[in-house]
Amino acid sequence: MTSSIPAVDTRTAEGSALQAVLLDMDGTLVDTEGIWWDAEVAIFAELGHALAEEYRHVVVGGPMSRSAQFLIEATGADIALAELTGLLNSRFTELLDGTVPMLPGARRLLTELAAHGVPTALVSASHRRVMDRILRSLGPEHFTLTVAGDEIERTKPHPDPYLFAAARLAADPGRCVVIEDTATGVRAGEAAGCRVVAVPSVVPIEPAAGRTVVGSLEEVDLPFLRTLVTAMH
Repeated sequence: MTSSIPAVDTRTAEGSALQAVLLDMDGTLVDTEGIWWDAEVAIFAELGHALAEEYRHVVVGGPMSRSAQFLIEATGADIALAELTGLLNSRFTELLDGTVPMLPGARRLLTELAAHGVPTALVSASHRRVMDRILRSLGPEHFTLTVAGDEIERTKPHPDPYLFAAARLAADPGRCVVIEDTATGVRAGEAAGCRVVAVPSVVPIEPAAGRTVVGSLEEVDLPFLRTLVTAMH
């Protein structure tokens, strides 16, 4: 683990039941899912393999190790997993041209949460080197804690990253809201016992108990997030 943020007091203004907001990165705050796919297509083309479009729905939102292993097995490419993940991370960062494109409503939401002193964690399956690159555009000051995929033994869809983030923020997972764009991330948040807001990017996500599906982050603000937790307690 490289995260070293101390636990903080999670009491927010107005005594809200909401204790923390835990946000995914790729496809939720920043429009990078397409860039990841472009990197995967390019690397496999150089290896002599064309990626089928249906593979995109399998790898979206997944941890790098799982997605890379799937693509190796699906194509039969002669490359080790560690080498491939290194190539993909490098190509992705090369494809990021200047600032990272933020999704509609993302910057406003982060600014609002910070202004009201709501503890926030950025919880991603992406590796630390990629997260730190994107944090330059997101603004690290918006997050109390950041958790990268290569800092947790079991990442999404396991609940571990969100349970770790909640614990470091001294928050009850049941009083946290997770914001995700993929089924993999939604499963992780729900398994951790958090309320989940799904903002689907590549693959549709259906509403379910404890899960709210919205069209974009423009529909999400602090009063809305507070009602989700209040409704449970």
